[in-house]
Amino acid sequence: MGGGTEAFPDLGQHCQHPDCHQLDFLPFKCDGCRKVFCLDHRSYKKHECPKSDHNSRKVVVCENCSMSIETTGQDGEDEKVMLERHEKSGSCDPKKKNKPTCPVRRCKEILTFSNTNTCKICQVKVCLKHRFPVDHACKQARASSGPWNGKFLAALASRNAGDCARTGRGSPSSSSSTPSSVKAY
Repeated sequence: MGGGTEAFPDLGQHCQHPDCHQLDFLPFKCDGCRKVFCLDHRSYKKHECPKSDHNSRKVVVCENCSMSIETTGQDGEDEKVMLERHEKSGSCDPKKKNKPTCPVRRCKEILTFSNTNTCKICQVKVCLKHRFPVDHACKQARASSGPWNGKFLAALASRNAGDCARTGRGSPSSSSSTPSSVKAY
């Protein structure tokens, strides 16, 4: 089915949907069934594409070890046969069914794909609640913070909250007194 006009016969194509056949100058080619469609019928659902799931990945989860087995490339092979082959292969270990938990003390959060975070400093996998180095007692973060961090925190803790209020702007005593400062090392 050609498209276009008398002057430009190669311009555009007709929609290959059985009820449409509209001439479209910017047609869409379906990557599943390889047919040409107009804007209204370009989605898999609109033209009822028989190969709509050609790019999707499918997996079966083993009930014994919770391992996922990809079934995308095995067309026509039964899922039960694949699971039996997995069990006989020796890689199926029921001990693996125990899900990993957050290593922070008293945290019983099960680590899954969506709630796991790997610390960039110590490479430990923790839950999202303990993702910051301070929250999971990251020992390498304390060691790599350097000597200046301890001195800064000590100076900050030694400051008195009343000093800031007395030497604030606009108060009459601020001109006569010298503001206290923290010496940086």
